[in-house]
Amino acid sequence: MRIAKGGWLRAGIALASGIVVLVISRLTGGALSVILSVFAGFFMLIAGFFIYFFRDPDREYPEGEGIVLSPADGRIMDIVQNRENTTIKIFMSPLDVHIQRAPVSGMIESVEYMPGKFLRAYEPAASLENEKNTIKMRDDKLEQFEVVQIAGIMARRIVCWVKENSRVSRGERIGMIKLGSQVNLKMPSRVRVQVKPGERVVAGVTVVGRE
Repeated sequence: MRIAKGGWLRAGIALASGIVVLVISRLTGGALSVILSVFAGFFMLIAGFFIYFFRDPDREYPEGEGIVLSPADGRIMDIVQNRENTTIKIFMSPLDVHIQRAPVSGMIESVEYMPGKFLRAYEPAASLENEKNTIKMRDDKLEQFEVVQIAGIMARRIVCWVKENSRVSRGERIGMIKLGSQVNLKMPSRVRVQVKPGERVVAGVTVVGRE
């Protein structure tokens, strides 16, 4: 299992702390030894959590012309359509893989970070008021797509791995949001939506639209 950048460091620190505390507990006695053993176990659990949270599994994305892949793991919260575009809103729980992937192949037009609040990711106002990072790109047909990384009440850091004028391939890793959050995908209205609210999707695997 691949682990995202920063995961092994955090897990290693927690694991090393647990080992040190465990050794100290063995050198002491009585109630103090028991208390230290509990703390050691706590550090071990933290290490396991970091490995689980930063997991970054390799995936084989579907082949085919004109398909649009989900940019995130999670559950479809809502689908908003108008004459110009369609927005698919995806809620990511703390248990989901938190890596975002490119929905289509193309060029990154811009990356725009905007500070904001940390409302619960499933609240309607979250997509408007929360801290966010908007990745705008055009596919090979020059159609514009947007992936919006939105922080939640627990998510306090958004990471973006792509830059303006760089090229990405469909299914390529483009960023990560740490802890539960929301990811929105905006695509042209002519793209036919292939999912519905309440459905679970997998980044780089689930086909959410067809051009």
